[in-house]
Amino acid sequence: MSAAETPVSIRLVTEIRDSGRKETVVMEEQGGLFERGNTQVLKFTEHPDEGGPIDTMITIQPGKVSIKRSGAVKMHQIFRKKHTTENNYHHTYGIFHMNTFTDQIEHQSLSQGAKGRLFISYQLTLNQEITQRHRLTLTYRKEETAQ
Repeated sequence: MSAAETPVSIRLVTEIRDSGRKETVVMEEQGGLFERGNTQVLKFTEHPDEGGPIDTMITIQPGKVSIKRSGAVKMHQIFRKKHTTENNYHHTYGIFHMNTFTDQIEHQSLSQGAKGRLFISYQLTLNQEITQRHRLTLTYRKEETAQ
């Protein structure tokens, strides 16, 4: 019942803007890609500078993206174009309530080119107080295998 895993290199760039400030976070990890029908799943483990590892699973379907994280932080964020979704972000510093309004989702799978690309533009409101603009760009490509 399990789909074959394709080893991939992942680069995740997150841009956050609020009150004229811009923060960019770049992460590069190795992971796996699973595909079944119209669904693609990327799995990898984040290794942040602070805190423990975070297991991340990104599920990409037509019109919907789900990001589930567990470990040092815990969250399940869902993106649907032109819709608002809610979830809680469990972190060392407490629990934050998140409202996410998704402006744009673009996805190009590996079957469409040398690398896959997921782009999400969204507005995130934390604890009904702070609203930030986010741009998430995830690129992934097949790992070169040693012969």
